[in-house]
Amino acid sequence: MRILITGGAGCLGSNLIEHWLPQGHEFMVLDNFATGKREVVPEVAGLEVREGHIASADFVGKAFADFRPEVVIHSAASYKDPENWQEDALTNVQGTIEVVRASEKAEVARLINFQTVLCYGKSGVSPIPVDHPVAPFTSYGISKTAGEQYLLQARVPAVSLRLANVTGPRLAIGPIPTFYKRLKAGQKCFCSDTARDFLDMSDFLSMMDLAVKPGAASGVFNVASGEAHYIKEIFELVAKHLKLEPGDVPVTPPAADDVPVVALDSSKTTQAFGWKPLLGFEETIQRQLAWYDKYGVTDVFSHLKAAS
Repeated sequence: MRILITGGAGCLGSNLIEHWLPQGHEFMVLDNFATGKREVVPEVAGLEVREGHIASADFVGKAFADFRPEVVIHSAASYKDPENWQEDALTNVQGTIEVVRASEKAEVARLINFQTVLCYGKSGVSPIPVDHPVAPFTSYGISKTAGEQYLLQARVPAVSLRLANVTGPRLAIGPIPTFYKRLKAGQKCFCSDTARDFLDMSDFLSMMDLAVKPGAASGVFNVASGEAHYIKEIFELVAKHLKLEPGDVPVTPPAADDVPVVALDSSKTTQAFGWKPLLGFEETIQRQLAWYDKYGVTDVFSHLKAAS
């Protein structure tokens, strides 16, 4: 297949390329490298990278016309600055519209979007079913949810995956890499009194193998383990892995813009795709820590071999 990935230099996009490229698929990556890293998408056979902003109709339109994708993975997103509403809206709303319109013109077989669980807001329900009302309250959540609503109007088969915290190669943000770096450096840590749903990259990739199949289900689906685990559990697992005594770590209340507990109900996903996560929480965390042991906490290491 010819697969176009927006934001393909990010963690999820780059892992998808490493997973699928050996199968003979061709890829085009669109990225402005605001958060993605060029080093993870080197020049290799079957992979073309173009730098630009997905809110540019000319940039997106020419990429689609030149590459003629059969499958589009929309992974690009703005999330760095919660006060930069303009950039969030430009990327997450206008950018999504441009991707949808270009996908329609190209008559792609599948258009797959990655959505944040912040679309559900502070629901108070755990695990959250996919038909739960959306109630985003951050700039990122609001703009991503607006973009999702446009995407679901697409005149091509479209699916939006609401993702748990996916762990795996090049994960460099969040509590796992933070605790690993700080504890190895002998620095103090604190834990937010919050709980999150963690999903191993291998389970995410197995879901994507199903999602790109022609004729697969369309619509909105949760992709998660269904279990919420507190951040302090992460801290204790990292300390144990590093053979350190965890001691008394401060636990702070959730910030005003944070969600106390997040877990997602993926039963509809299981019904539609036959997918279930295979790895449990502790194995998921241990696999992530083993990656850091080997490569360090970095978001630039790539398994792709650049052309010599």
